Amino acid sequence: MNVSPTIPLLDLITPHIEVETDLLQVFRAALRTANFVGGAMVEDFERGFAAFCGAEHGIAVNSGTDALRFALIAAGIGRGDVVITVPHTFIATTEAISQAGAEPEFVDIDELTYNMDPDRLREYLQEKCIHDSSRRLVSRRSGRPIKAIIPVHLYGQMADMDPILDLAEHFGLTVIEDACQAHGAQYFSRKHNRWFAAGSMGRVAAFSFYPGKNLGACGEAGAVTTNDAAIAAKIRLIRDHGQAKKYFHELEGYNGRLDAIQAGILHVKLGHLKQWNEQRRERATVYSRLLMSLDKVTTPFEPSWSRAVYHLYVVRTEGRDALMAHLKAANIGTGIHYPIPLHMQKAYESLGYGRGDFPITERAAASIVSLPMFPNLAADQQRRVVAEIQQFVDAKDNSSPLSMVST
Repeated sequence: MNVSPTIPLLDLITPHIEVETDLLQVFRAALRTANFVGGAMVEDFERGFAAFCGAEHGIAVNSGTDALRFALIAAGIGRGDVVITVPHTFIATTEAISQAGAEPEFVDIDELTYNMDPDRLREYLQEKCIHDSSRRLVSRRSGRPIKAIIPVHLYGQMADMDPILDLAEHFGLTVIEDACQAHGAQYFSRKHNRWFAAGSMGRVAAFSFYPGKNLGACGEAGAVTTNDAAIAAKIRLIRDHGQAKKYFHELEGYNGRLDAIQAGILHVKLGHLKQWNEQRRERATVYSRLLMSLDKVTTPFEPSWSRAVYHLYVVRTEGRDALMAHLKAANIGTGIHYPIPLHMQKAYESLGYGRGDFPITERAAASIVSLPMFPNLAADQQRRVVAEIQQFVDAKDNSSPLSMVST
């Protein structure tokens, strides 16, 4: 019996082999200088990543979750505040809000991009909020003041930032970008008539360098980018026990520093990120062309104002679970990002949301599937993935309604 070679959902081995010599040099440099925490490797990466994002400041931290949490705290978001985000994201987005002392409230996503829908945000701000006697914007739902918006740049594509930023300015809210899946993604601002990179449009932005990300560490890592010097200075304090210099603590902080070895690894890989992102875009184009004839499979939508970097290549189809089982039997990896919307998670029962509150998110969660996507994905592998999907769709069509017609 011939067994087809495995096509993984992502390949974390090949890219590291490509840069292995440089990565080993990072490790040797750390061993020979004993600079394991802070120092030149961290600072070099911070400068390089900030420049890559078109931001003035980059602050390396030990995870994307800490990046979000520290960004919120530094922006003055805390106990009793409300932060608006989407229910279609990884739980780290809302964990960070809760851990900063605030509470998340949700608006639904756009059906095509899976990112925050500016129209739903506008509706929420205009119809579900009021100004109290102090002119603070307050949620009708919770009675708490609304302080910030976190648009999530999901799957490697930026949210529609122009209208989000306009609404934030009008209502006096802070915008914090969750760019944890969007390293190098770009957005064309119709307002400013130019392209912006993820991490350069909000007051502050958070990135994750979890190993599977477009720019991934060999372990946990994250970063914050901002053009606000005061925010940058505060995050540097927060990540290091609140100390500006050793044993002089200006505030109570956290142990959220990034290891020097991980910073060095990320700096090496940063030099390849633009090329890797272009390869992902090329693979996405191939997939979309090959899947074009399958009208029962919805491929990713990339608006004219977006230049996505395809952290994930996500399609939608009926019978998603059966398709995944079919692909698994063919040794093809898949994933679901994400199967249970946050408003329906047990962890957030106390928020009082329920099924039907965010129908677009719920429909997406029931039908999305992530196909294999990584820079070195081969064309023949993509053809095999699509051939298996075609086979599944054809079999599904051939087993439909005719067998149920009365004779």
